[in-house]
Amino acid sequence: MSDRGKERSEVCAWCGARLPAQAGAGRPRRYCRRSCRQRDFEARKRARELGLAESDLIVARKAVEGLDDILFVLACAISDVEGDIALDASPQQLRRSLEWLLEAARPLVGASERLRSGASD
Repeated sequence: MSDRGKERSEVCAWCGARLPAQAGAGRPRRYCRRSCRQRDFEARKRARELGLAESDLIVARKAVEGLDDILFVLACAISDVEGDIALDASPQQLRRSLEWLLEAARPLVGASERLRSGASD
């Protein structure tokens, strides 16, 4: 079995949660719960009905626009930090710059989790 196959069998095919260790023989588990298996089935069925390929992804415009806003703020923060460090690379300035950069990047974590879970703002 390839490393990719092993990696896939360690997490739920729907939600990405770590699967419990499998005891005994049998087909490897793909889902952590029955509800994940059902959601995956429904998603595949709906995708076939709509003629979507496995690689197609549907995301709400509002979610993409929200992510774009967060990325714009992060790009501005990177530009600010580069300018600040070019003028003053003291440890205090580096610390302030890092804190500002982290503050701008943290919303990406929340946005990523919301996109993965399918939640909208």
